[in-house]
Amino acid sequence: MISDTLLSQNVIKCLIANFGIVQTERFISLVIKEPFDYTEWQRDLFPEMSVEDIFSAATAWKQSAAQNER
Repeated sequence: MISDTLLSQNVIKCLIANFGIVQTERFISLVIKEPFDYTEWQRDLFPEMSVEDIFSAATAWKQSAAQNER
């Protein structure tokens, strides 16, 4: 298990790498403004999808995004 600080740093780096600084800041602002239960939100976001389905979709999106950058 990693520290909270390292986790936060890694998440921010991931967000910036995938969405850019502006969108990352926008996301952080949204999360801070609207307190919510992340677990409940995640369940409601894609109720018809399993964890495996979400992982596969995310992997496909990442591969597609990487190809589009070339």
